[in-house]
Amino acid sequence: MRNPYRPRRSMLYVPGSVPRFLEKARTLQVDSLILDLEDPVLPEHKTEARKNVVEAIRQGGFGYREIVVRVNALATPWGKDDLAAVAGIGADAILFPKIESRQDVLAALSALDAVGAPELPIMVLIETPFGVLRAEEIAGASDRIVCMVMGTSDLTNELRARITQDRLPMLHSLSHCLLAARAYGVSIVDGVHLDLNDMHSFEYACRLARDLGFDGKSLIHPFQIPYANDAFAPRPASLESAKRIIAALTEANAAGMGVAVVDGRLVENLHVEAAKHTLMIHEMIEKMQAEE
Repeated sequence: MRNPYRPRRSMLYVPGSVPRFLEKARTLQVDSLILDLEDPVLPEHKTEARKNVVEAIRQGGFGYREIVVRVNALATPWGKDDLAAVAGIGADAILFPKIESRQDVLAALSALDAVGAPELPIMVLIETPFGVLRAEEIAGASDRIVCMVMGTSDLTNELRARITQDRLPMLHSLSHCLLAARAYGVSIVDGVHLDLNDMHSFEYACRLARDLGFDGKSLIHPFQIPYANDAFAPRPASLESAKRIIAALTEANAAGMGVAVVDGRLVENLHVEAAKHTLMIHEMIEKMQAEE
């Protein structure tokens, strides 16, 4: 039960403990909102944050934005209560943290089923070495997984790696998880960028993730949204090229040929599929903007 593809150029974490952030989220030009009950919420505020998120989702008003709730891990004192509170109130998906194996996915699904949400899609956060190493078994564990989200901050810490602009310490992990996601038809979103003062490095990180093949980037501040949206949206030149590729190969096929030349490059059916995907993303983005 894979959900149909949808744009996830920008996925903003919104702490559930701050009601004004939840309110502001309704006005942001962001593709997905992760209403967060986990890391940014202090233990003494967990119950209040859960109440805030439940109230916000029930109130609605988020428009086209995908609503995801990141719950606390099931092994914590808050995880199961989080699920019981948010499973049936209209969220589009539940994001489970620190997923490290197929068994973790099955346990998450079993917990959701137990609170009466057997059809609710899930997302998985890959943020540990075991999560990366077992990315293939995680991605293939269930067709209810609609997105893998990279937790690069925790992963960097556990690898004892350094944060560099070229992201060299992360490239293997990013590529490995990307391969697993694509093998099973799962969307995948890059991790957050913590330096809010260096937008040059953030923009570079967005474009690197885009060039690797990621669908979008998770964010920690609203002013990062336009950079991510711009990086992961098809460019006008790409749209025109996609149209030329489809038209040229259609004409070539009608003439009994399986390939064509477009802008000096040989194209075949696989390029048509990529071109159609580009146009689909563009049309979905336009539709979302029109709805807003």
